[in-house]
Amino acid sequence: MIGTIAVVAARDLRLAMRRQADLVSVLFFFIIVASLFPLGIGPEPQLLKKLAPGVLWVGALLATMLSLPRLFADDYRDGTLEQLVLAPQPLGLTVIGKVLAHWLVSGLPLALLAPVLGLQFDLDADALAILTVSLLIGTPALSGIGAIGAALTLGLRGGGVLVSLL
Repeated sequence: MIGTIAVVAARDLRLAMRRQADLVSVLFFFIIVASLFPLGIGPEPQLLKKLAPGVLWVGALLATMLSLPRLFADDYRDGTLEQLVLAPQPLGLTVIGKVLAHWLVSGLPLALLAPVLGLQFDLDADALAILTVSLLIGTPALSGIGAIGAALTLGLRGGGVLVSLL
């Protein structure tokens, strides 16, 4: 079982490394959201400290949503998804492998980048640690729940917009 997950995750990681522009766009979006928010809200340190976790969480959610439509779309277009469905391995393990790869490419870098961005909100070390741990726990859930939306809207035109609604 673990071998199936590892093979699918390794394949998707190799494919993701070929499209590094997708990874960079997710990270830059997160950085831009977290950096522009203090400029818009004002320089009050106490207010920024209060709003920082929510801003970084919403930024992580929106950045994760950018890459979700591509989770199954490339495999759907080239017929690989049909082959994965027909494979003797359980489909659930294949999906877990794809979600794991998505999290490693988008969720993990966001969680590791959050403490650096939290410094501009003047968060102390304890708050940064809690924020990082919460993102390390929560971003896999975002990838998993987002995979459901990506699968439901796979064959639709404008499915990326519907994923955000779902």
